[in-house]
Amino acid sequence: MATFVNRFHLLRYGASLLRCQRSYTTDVPKITTHYTIHPRDKDPRWKDVDMERFGDEADVVIVGGGPSGLTAAIKLKQLANDQGKELRVCVVEKASEIGGHTLSGACLEPKALNEVFPNWKEMDAPVTQEVTSDKFYYLTKSARIPMPLLPGMPITNHGNYLIRLGNFVRWLGEQAEALGVEIYPGCAASEVLYHEDGSVKGIATNDVGIAKDGSPKESFERGMELHAKVTMFGEGCHGHLSKTLFKQFNLRENCEPQTYGIGLKELWEVDPALHQPGRVEHTVGWPFDRHTYGGSFLYHLGEKDAPYVALGIVVGLDYTNPYLNPFQEFQRFKTHPANIDLFKSGKRIAYGARALNEGGYQSIPKLTFPGGCLIGCSPGFLNVPKIKGIHNAMKSALVAAESVFETITDENKTSPTVGLDPESYEEKMRASWTWAELKSVRNVRPAFHTALGLYGGLAYTGLVYYLLRGKEPFTLSHGDPDHARLKPASECKPIDYPRPDNQVTFDLLSSVALTGTNHDQDEPPHLTLKDDSVPMARNFAVFDGPEQRFCPAGVYEYVEREDGNGYRLQINAQNCIHCKTCDIKDPSQNINWVCPQGGEGPAYNGM
Repeated sequence: MATFVNRFHLLRYGASLLRCQRSYTTDVPKITTHYTIHPRDKDPRWKDVDMERFGDEADVVIVGGGPSGLTAAIKLKQLANDQGKELRVCVVEKASEIGGHTLSGACLEPKALNEVFPNWKEMDAPVTQEVTSDKFYYLTKSARIPMPLLPGMPITNHGNYLIRLGNFVRWLGEQAEALGVEIYPGCAASEVLYHEDGSVKGIATNDVGIAKDGSPKESFERGMELHAKVTMFGEGCHGHLSKTLFKQFNLRENCEPQTYGIGLKELWEVDPALHQPGRVEHTVGWPFDRHTYGGSFLYHLGEKDAPYVALGIVVGLDYTNPYLNPFQEFQRFKTHPANIDLFKSGKRIAYGARALNEGGYQSIPKLTFPGGCLIGCSPGFLNVPKIKGIHNAMKSALVAAESVFETITDENKTSPTVGLDPESYEEKMRASWTWAELKSVRNVRPAFHTALGLYGGLAYTGLVYYLLRGKEPFTLSHGDPDHARLKPASECKPIDYPRPDNQVTFDLLSSVALTGTNHDQDEPPHLTLKDDSVPMARNFAVFDGPEQRFCPAGVYEYVEREDGNGYRLQINAQNCIHCKTCDIKDPSQNINWVCPQGGEGPAYNGM
């Protein structure tokens, strides 16, 4: 792993920067070697390589083995088994094992789980610790001020459960396999396949055995095609295939751009005397200023083997200061006087990060298209004020599964395309409790964009939402997309973050090591650039290289060129933890995250 340092600040102004810019307009080192940028049909090294792919057929293929993908698979097999019908359902998951890429707080509202398995409490589900205490605070740098949690407010957690989502997803996988679902972990879906009529045909898994320079190795093997009547995409937030579907079918024509946050999480073992199983704490305020949307969570888990707490922060990716560093803000949060004693006597066990959807009701795209549909966090059903999305992701999967099953088994229904469109899914979703829930809180998140910032958002939630519960006759806009929000570095003040003490706060690379992430160093970097000249010519020159700060894994750094002629961007793809933040926040929209080889990435254990 490369050393993560901010050496490039030496070139922020003056002739050195101009010289560096000129060197990148005429002599740009090649960074991207991936075939999505450099097609193999134009590369003579691939001329005699056999590119035939073998295929397989299923009734339904589901991309993503998370809460929504597995819930959809379970519901499809429940419906098929109840009606005595044969239905082949396949789930492909890029992690090496189910749950390996799953990360969330997590506080589960069991509403959808009750619909999937009404008797889940008798099924050894890893959902045992009910919330016993619910607190909400406003933080200043030195104080913690209690905020009232009135009945009916989105953030109240009575009746919810504290879980480790990775363990819950693993359990869902076991239930799915018991029903006859075929699950293929370590298989990364890298491409959407289309019929000649333009409808979705299925997916292809990624090729393996490609060298870092983009050439075929002797071990090269082509991926496999999986064809289906309907393909369901449950990739999670900002899925790399879902992005292509938005464009292919113009699914965002009638909605606002999605807005995002990045969630960073650690798992700690703490002093048993300080552990309060079932306690929930949420905060707003410090360490963020009033114009930066963000908050924290701290959950006292009810594990049998150790007194664990899960803590984290979420930072809205609509922040404007390019010097803001979400990882450093997270470390600083732990030093608050109300927190530090808990961690001084504890031990950090795990770390991870993941982007999340925050657009809610205004940003829900069209959900179906010929040959498939979007479920879970692929379209984005997170309830931001509630700080929950698992229940809505699962509900969308249940509704979609019902529509897909009806579409496939209705012998009287004719389709204008080979790939079937489960079009009733969207109509049923609009009639669901998830839709009503998201509509009721639709104005809370954009209320933070007023001149009052945090205070305006809190006032809106505490007054307008509490009185009207979403019945106000207007809908606020999220405004510009996140990547367009950054101000030039010349207009912003650098943020001075304290050095880690290695007891409560830690450096980035030791944190990344806890994720267990792994990628073959001899494969093309999956963090691709549409234009290798843009990082230096624009991101560095205008925004002082924000990608090295917004990435929570040290993937991007600006290093001195070997010839001494300025600086260049270095991509440490092996560090990537698949959070997708770079693809979202890059102010030039030049970074395109694509899937690496199957089985690579983080190896979260119950995060």
